[in-house]
Amino acid sequence: MDLDAVRALLDRQLRRAAPPDSAAAQVERTGGVVRQTGGPTDWNGILWSELTEATADAAIAAQVRHFAALDREFEWTVYAHDRPADLAARLRAAGFQPEPAETLMVAEVAGLPKEVELPPDVRLLPVTDPAGVELLVRVHEEVFGAPGGRLRDRLLARLAADPDALALTVVMAGDEPVSGARLEWVPGTDFAGLWGGGTLSAWRGRGIYRALIAHRARLAAERGVRYLRVDASDQSRPILRRLGFAELSTATPYLHRP
Repeated sequence: MDLDAVRALLDRQLRRAAPPDSAAAQVERTGGVVRQTGGPTDWNGILWSELTEATADAAIAAQVRHFAALDREFEWTVYAHDRPADLAARLRAAGFQPEPAETLMVAEVAGLPKEVELPPDVRLLPVTDPAGVELLVRVHEEVFGAPGGRLRDRLLARLAADPDALALTVVMAGDEPVSGARLEWVPGTDFAGLWGGGTLSAWRGRGIYRALIAHRARLAAERGVRYLRVDASDQSRPILRRLGFAELSTATPYLHRP
């Protein structure tokens, strides 16, 4: 895999020319940035920027004004290869707060394992209704220690508007959800995204995370997707590397709250 070529393709398809990720959202190019503006439960933020040391501060200030007028929290994710080199420092100076950095990783679907091997006492459950979303949100809240209200609203809205745009899965031990993940298609691109993969601490080390990767790789292959991308934590990065994922960049989300 030519990492430079894949990085350029990802930037072009998923950032510069990204489609909106919900029916209520709008993507537009303005003032040297590509941004998505949506409702209160949508993802709002900057997808791409083409800024210089001379233009960055004014562009940042313009985006702060735009989202403040809508009373929206928004995210500006800074990738290691973004410019200017001091973009992160400029965002902090403008009141943005950094979230933990993650590693942008990509793999060719054709080369990923697709055989799902689970422990004998658990099973995969496709999520297609509000009850399933509730199970997925329970896992999210316990694994990541974050409120799941916004995630719940976003997933319910997307399932209602376009259920074929994503594949949600929980891993069940009896009646209890112990892991969950989602796969999101990006129409018109070569990519699909792996999101939200997490397993309760008591169930880690048993191959569940690996099985969810294989399950989603198989779904992606059936849809003809060429690449899977994931923003990997320090914990998941070694597993993904062993499965065939390569590191393209680092990504640090910067949040601005009204």
